[in-house]
Amino acid sequence: MSTKILNAGHTKARLLEAAEALFVEHGFEAMSLRQITTLAGTNLAAVNYHFGGKEGLMQALLHARLDRLNQERLRLLAACERQYGDAGLDASAVLSALFVPALRMSRASEDGSGFVRLLGRVYSDPSPFVRNYLREHYQPIFGRFFEAFARALPQVSRNELGMRLHLCLKALSGLLAGEKLDELIASLCMGEKVSDALMLARLISLLSPTLTAPFGDDEQIAQVERVVLLADAAAAAADAQAVNAGKPAGVLPPWAVETVEA
Repeated sequence: MSTKILNAGHTKARLLEAAEALFVEHGFEAMSLRQITTLAGTNLAAVNYHFGGKEGLMQALLHARLDRLNQERLRLLAACERQYGDAGLDASAVLSALFVPALRMSRASEDGSGFVRLLGRVYSDPSPFVRNYLREHYQPIFGRFFEAFARALPQVSRNELGMRLHLCLKALSGLLAGEKLDELIASLCMGEKVSDALMLARLISLLSPTLTAPFGDDEQIAQVERVVLLADAAAAAADAQAVNAGKPAGVLPPWAVETVEA
């Protein structure tokens, strides 16, 4: 990363740009005001003057970057519900209403990959400040989409649905936070020239099973139990080999002696 923001615009804009770059790279807790002001080519007094401190700066950044996105998501979800009518939306359509506005805004941005990585960092950052900000400012949006998923998946209890959504979005957020947009798109396109719709469809096909796959059916549980037993046996064999390696020839480990005596 360069030592100073290249944008020579207003001090407030430079501070927001610097905070975004450092937040994406390090997370909220790890980035410091000193790093921000150095990258922006300004001083601590400017942060306090424009934002009142680090948290105020971060609030301004999240407001500027997320409010429009979430409003577009809500408008698209409402339009989809009107279009589908009584037939209702399935989980893939609801996921699409989440992802399409983000992709459109990344395409419109001068740094589309930066916008996508910002979204990934926002939704995966563990800091209490970011988590509380999202909960306080965007709970109605989360609630609106949760109800849409609940209608699309009536067979899934609300508690289970909450857990599934949490895992699904956490996995996606971690991917977006660590990937450049071009690299992510290339992996989904697999060397082909595909439309945005096909690329998103492939992404959604990978995520949908997190919401819809059977939740630990009998066959799946049996398979896992067999692997657990094999792991236990392999660990016991490795332990026995290690014990034997440290003993003189012909001396059995205690567990083997007990077995022979029995």
